[in-house]
Amino acid sequence: MDATTYTGTGSAASITNTGGFQPDMVWLKCRSNSTNHYFTDAIRGTTKQIYSNSTAAEGTSGNVLTAFNSNGFSLGTDAEINGSARTYVGWQWKASNTTAVTNTSGSITSSVSANTTAGFSIVTYNGTGFAGATVGHGLGVAPSLVIFKNRDSVFDWPVYHVSMGASNVMFLNTTGAQTSSSIYINGVAPTSTIITLGTSGSTNSGANQIAYCWAEIAGFSKFGSYTGNGSTDGVFVYTGFRPKFWMVKRTDTSGNPWMIYDS
Repeated sequence: MDATTYTGTGSAASITNTGGFQPDMVWLKCRSNSTNHYFTDAIRGTTKQIYSNSTAAEGTSGNVLTAFNSNGFSLGTDAEINGSARTYVGWQWKASNTTAVTNTSGSITSSVSANTTAGFSIVTYNGTGFAGATVGHGLGVAPSLVIFKNRDSVFDWPVYHVSMGASNVMFLNTTGAQTSSSIYINGVAPTSTIITLGTSGSTNSGANQIAYCWAEIAGFSKFGSYTGNGSTDGVFVYTGFRPKFWMVKRTDTSGNPWMIYDS
């Protein structure tokens, strides 16, 4: 994983990460202007974008992210990701760096690009709408965080987090608190092979769906919860390593945004 900042030029450009790896997922955001959050990944291809601040269906453009390179990514001239003199960040994760493989572990066949060493996978599938349908994620261990999006229609971004449990969900595109519902993952925690789906169109409509999955792997990622103390001498959260990326959300009340900090 890497967090790379850059300044837009308005011309096609290549951005190099410090990790020297080819990313399979890139999350782009302008830091100096109010714009969309762009999610692009190697399974859907460089011309397909979804926006984590929006319920909108997948968009198509050849002028946003144009290539996944061996040490970063290339950009087109779209002002939301490469406007002249604007500042940006690109958060990147490495999956398999190969063509997605067919996964038949679940009742729904999925296409998966997985990095089992670092605990990250990209999963695409066509939902069925049936409660209890399952889809394979390819990680070999149970994911602690799964972010879903219906690619074809207007739907929220449900987020499963191990600390909230299988019967609770939050949405990446809202400031709402966690809510109790079994319609997203059917109230069943993911296993080492599959994710169980409920009946929500956000996770299991008869449409193209995507799920980004992270499993806790020592030295790569950590997932947990804490209770704040309201003090300047705040709570210490042990991760076991120095993180490059930290995302936090208050779960017990609405109106609080998702906060992201990086190295």
